[in-house]
Amino acid sequence: MGKKRSGGGLTGSQQAAKFLGVSVLSGVVLAGMAIPAAGALGLAAKGTVEGFDEIPANLKTPPLSQRTTILDAEGGLIATVYSRDRQVVPLTSISPYMQKAIVAIEDSRFYEHGAVDLKGILRAVNRNAQEGGAAQGASTLTQQYVKNVFVEEAGDDETKVREAQEKSLGRKIRELKYSIQVEEELGKKKILENYLNITYFGQQAYGIESAAQRYFSKPAKDLTLEESALLAGVVQSPSRYDPVNDNQEATKRRNIVLQRMADTKDVSQAEADAAKAKPVTLKVTKPKNGCITAVKGAGFFCDYVRNSFLTDPVFGKTREERAKVWNKGGLTVRTTLDPQSQDSANESIKDHVYQEDAIATAVTMVQPGTGRVLAMGQSKPYGFGKNETQINYSVDKRMGGSNFGFQVGSTFKPFIAAAALERGMPPTKVYAAPNKLDYPSPISRCDGSQYINTRKESAENETEDEIGPYALRTAMEKSINTYFVEMIGEIGLCPVSEMAAKLGVVPASGAKLADGPAIALGSEEMSPLTMANAYATFANRGVYCTPVAIESITDAHGKALAVPKSKCERAMSQNTADTINTLLSGVVDSGTGERAGLTDRDSAGKTGTTDSRYNAWFVGYTPNVSGAVWVGSGGAKKITMENIVIGGRSYNKVFGGGLPGPIWKDAITGALSGREALRFTTVHIAEPNVPSGGPRGNKPSTSPSRPGKPGGDGKPGGRPGGQNAGQTGGPGGGATGGGATGGGAGQPDNPFPGITIDPGTVIGGRDGQ
Repeated sequence: MGKKRSGGGLTGSQQAAKFLGVSVLSGVVLAGMAIPAAGALGLAAKGTVEGFDEIPANLKTPPLSQRTTILDAEGGLIATVYSRDRQVVPLTSISPYMQKAIVAIEDSRFYEHGAVDLKGILRAVNRNAQEGGAAQGASTLTQQYVKNVFVEEAGDDETKVREAQEKSLGRKIRELKYSIQVEEELGKKKILENYLNITYFGQQAYGIESAAQRYFSKPAKDLTLEESALLAGVVQSPSRYDPVNDNQEATKRRNIVLQRMADTKDVSQAEADAAKAKPVTLKVTKPKNGCITAVKGAGFFCDYVRNSFLTDPVFGKTREERAKVWNKGGLTVRTTLDPQSQDSANESIKDHVYQEDAIATAVTMVQPGTGRVLAMGQSKPYGFGKNETQINYSVDKRMGGSNFGFQVGSTFKPFIAAAALERGMPPTKVYAAPNKLDYPSPISRCDGSQYINTRKESAENETEDEIGPYALRTAMEKSINTYFVEMIGEIGLCPVSEMAAKLGVVPASGAKLADGPAIALGSEEMSPLTMANAYATFANRGVYCTPVAIESITDAHGKALAVPKSKCERAMSQNTADTINTLLSGVVDSGTGERAGLTDRDSAGKTGTTDSRYNAWFVGYTPNVSGAVWVGSGGAKKITMENIVIGGRSYNKVFGGGLPGPIWKDAITGALSGREALRFTTVHIAEPNVPSGGPRGNKPSTSPSRPGKPGGDGKPGGRPGGQNAGQTGGPGGGATGGGATGGGAGQPDNPFPGITIDPGTVIGGRDGQ
C-alpha cells in the first residue's frame, strides 16, 4: 500500500479504498454482515464521500487490559486479578504454527491485499448469492482487529460493546477507514501481533498467551500444529467451538483449520492429516481471578490492597480514573505483606478459632516506624460459601470492612493515659476509683460545649472486689474503669479526642469520635488495623505513621508508578510513649494480659472486653511489630461469649486476656522467630504512697464475680482489691476517695492531697454505693 503524502492528501490506494467504502460496500458486499437488502440500498444515500471524510483520521488504540499480579514483600505471588485475563506478548513469542493457522482460517490473503480484500468481497458476494444467505463474510484480519479495538475501548459498558459489534453500515464504514490507517501505520506483522493479543479465545482468556495457558497450560510460543489449529478455530465462535464443553465440535472445527492450512500450503497435506488424526488433548488451567484466589489466607489483604489503590489520589484524581487504571491492569504490585508474619497469624488463628465456630477472629500486624501492614487474616475465609465472608473484619468500612467495626473496650484506656501524661499529669496519679460512680459532670469538650450527665449514667468496675484507691500503674494493669473515667473528668474530653486523632483512632464507620466519658470504657467501634497502628506509635516512641500496604508498582511496560508513602508525625513526646510502654509492659507481666506476655523479648499490650462479652481484644506490641486481635461475632447477630465452645475449647467467660491474648502471643512469636529482639526504653515510675483500706477495708469479696461491664476486663484469678489489696484499715475505718468510712466521729480530712473528689461518690461501705 502506498504512503501518505507529505501534504496529508490520500494516496491512490487510499482513494480507491475510499471509493470502495462508499460505493462497492454500499451493495451486497455487506452480505457478510447479514444486512437486509433494504438496509443495504439505504447505504448508497448515506455513504457519501463527504460522510467518509467526516470520520476522524486517527484510530485511538487503547492500551489492552491485562492481568495484574499482586506480590508479597519477598516477591511471592499473592493473587492475580484482572478485568480481562490477558498477557501481551510479541510476535516472536507466538508459535509460527499459530500465526499461520489464524491467517489461514480468518484471512488467507492477508499478506496480499490491503485494508480491504476486493477478491474476498466478490467471493463472499458470490457464495452468499448461491446459498441465499450470509454464509461467508468479507472482513479482513485488519478490519477484525479494528472491531476488537472498539470492543476493548467499550470495556464493561454493555451498551458500548453492542454498538461496537452492531451490524450497521456506519460501523462498517468507520471500521474500513480506520483499517486503511492501521495498514499504513503498523504493517502486516504488527497487525497480526496486535490481533492475536486482543482477540477473545473463550474461557475468559483474552489474547493468545492466556489462551495457551488456559487450554494447554503452556506459553504461546510452544503451541503445536494441532493445538494452534484448535485455538484458531475457536475465534469464530468461542462458545460453539469451546473444547472444554464440546470436544466433538471443537475437533471438527480444528480439522477444518488444518485442511485450510494445507490448502494454503502453510503445511503439507501429510502434516495436516497427521494432526487431524490426533485427539484433542487439553491440560486446562482454570481461570484464577481476584482476591478469592489469594494464597496464604491473604484474600482480605489482597482486597485491602485493591481498595487502597481505588481510594488513594496518588493513582488518579477521581475514583473513576483510578478504577480505569486498575481495570486496565498489567500492573505488578509489590506489597508490604510479610510471608512469615502472615503464616504465623494464620496458624495461630487455626489453633484457637475454627472456621465453623459461631464467633470469628481477626489478626492484623503492622511495623512500628513504617506503617507497613505485615499480616492480615481472619477465621472466616474470603469467599462466598458457608462460613466464608467478603467482609474484611480488620479494616474500616470504606476499605471493605464491617459497617461499624467493633467496640474496643479497655484497649482505649492507653489513649486516655497518653493524653493525661501529655498535659503534665504524673504517672503516679492516684484516684479514688470506687467500684461504681456516676460520670463526672460537667466535662469540657473541644468545641467549648460541656458534657452534662443529665441521665445519671455511671461506670462500674469488672468485679465488686475492684475498689480503689488506685495509682495509674495498677489501674492500667487491672483495667479499672472508674479510674479512667475520673481521669477524663479531670483533663476533659478534648485532650482525649485530640490524642485519638493524632493516633489515627477513628470509628470504622467513618463517623466522628464520640465526645462523652463513655469512651473511657471503649464504647467506640474501631477496626483491628486502626488499633494495631495506633499502638505502633507507642512502640515507635511517640511517632505515628499512617498504614501502607503497597511498596511499589510497575506498569505493563515496566515503568514505575508513584505509590503512597507512609506519613509520620510526632503524636506525643518520647517520655510519654516510654511511660505508656512501661505501664503496658506491666499489663503483660502481671496484669490482665499476663497470658499474652512474651518470654524471649520485650512486649506490652492491653486487654479489652466489652459489655455482654460481645467483643474481646488484645492489642499488643514489641519494638518490632504491633498487632491487634479481635474476637467476637462478625455478623448482624451479637453473641455473648459465655459458656461457649471456641476452637474446640470450652470457655465459661471470654476475656481479652483469655483468648485474644494467647492468639496474639502465638502469632507474634512466630512472626518474630529468628528476628532481632529489640528493647523498649522504659521509665521509672515511683510507687506512690496509696493509703490502705478503702471501703470496708478493701477486703476481697466472697460473692461471685458479675458479668463484665462495658470496658471492664478482669481476668480469672485476678488480684482483688486495690493497690494494697487485702490490707485492712485502721480502727477508725479505711479512708476513701469520697471521705471516710463511718468508723469514727466526724469527717476526717481528704487523705489524698491534690485529688478533688465528689463527696457523694463513695459514702461508706459497699452497701452505700
